[in-house]
Amino acid sequence: MAPPSPASDVERLAQGIRAGDRTVLSRAITLIESKRADHRGTAAALTQMLLGVTGKAVRVGITGSPGVGKSTTIDALGSMLTRQGHKVAVLAVDPSSRRTGGSILADKTRMARLATDASAFIRPSPASGTLGGVAAKTRETMLLCEAAGYDVVLVETVGVGQSEIAVADMTDFFLVLVLPGGGDELQGLKKGVVELADMIAINKADGDNLPRAKLTAAEYGAALHILTPASANWSPPVVTYSALKGDGVEALWTNILDHRQKLTASGELAARRGEQQVKWMWAMLEERLFAPLRSDRALKAALPKLEAEVAAGRLAPATAVEKIAEILGL
Repeated sequence: MAPPSPASDVERLAQGIRAGDRTVLSRAITLIESKRADHRGTAAALTQMLLGVTGKAVRVGITGSPGVGKSTTIDALGSMLTRQGHKVAVLAVDPSSRRTGGSILADKTRMARLATDASAFIRPSPASGTLGGVAAKTRETMLLCEAAGYDVVLVETVGVGQSEIAVADMTDFFLVLVLPGGGDELQGLKKGVVELADMIAINKADGDNLPRAKLTAAEYGAALHILTPASANWSPPVVTYSALKGDGVEALWTNILDHRQKLTASGELAARRGEQQVKWMWAMLEERLFAPLRSDRALKAALPKLEAEVAAGRLAPATAVEKIAEILGL
């Protein structure tokens, strides 16, 4: 009896995903995340086969400083949505996992309700890789989740720096969470992150925190007022809510749907997604081109000394690049 062909394997995976089989979905995501050359081809064939049943989900990016309550917010929002009949997938972009050895989402106890909800699917980011690589895998994972029937995808940025931009570039709506009492420093949030926001939400707006939350909302409202909105069809609102108590969580979703309706009607959502698809293509190509460089034995052996000499000021970066190119035969 002949062994099953790769084409039949892809078809079986696609059928299982379309049927909403969580075990098959997890296996397919592991395939997507694999660095093996033969797996890459199978993964590409799978995403191509499923492309026609993707793209219908509401894609929401969520960021915020440590301690702001991202996990609690995702748990509260996701649980509310599953009660309404939605299927919710939670993904992460965590470039820092290379150092920590795992993703923040590995601790699913922070999302206690969603972790046991049959209508929810939680997946941490790949355990290693560059930001571009992790983001590219998360994008492909998003497509698989959509094909499996998840109509809301929440993408959490748990890393630092450029991860916010990466998440904004793969979602329809970018939600920035902050704490009451941010003051003039805007809690250290970079101006660029505020400019990316489609909505700013002040969490923990309950009890004694409520007056401070309202004051913080006013401060962020003033900050947004002097910025040019990223979209001509949407002015980012500033809202207050309490993830722990559930107060105001429904308003978060109402704003997300309002944004979706306005950008869909104007054609901006379709245009934005088209641009994102092209960015995804380039990110995956860059990752593919750099992969052989990172695995080259001669380069691995030479890099520590080269990096040390550049850091010490004994070797110019341009000279180091020439030496690296010589090792690689470029």
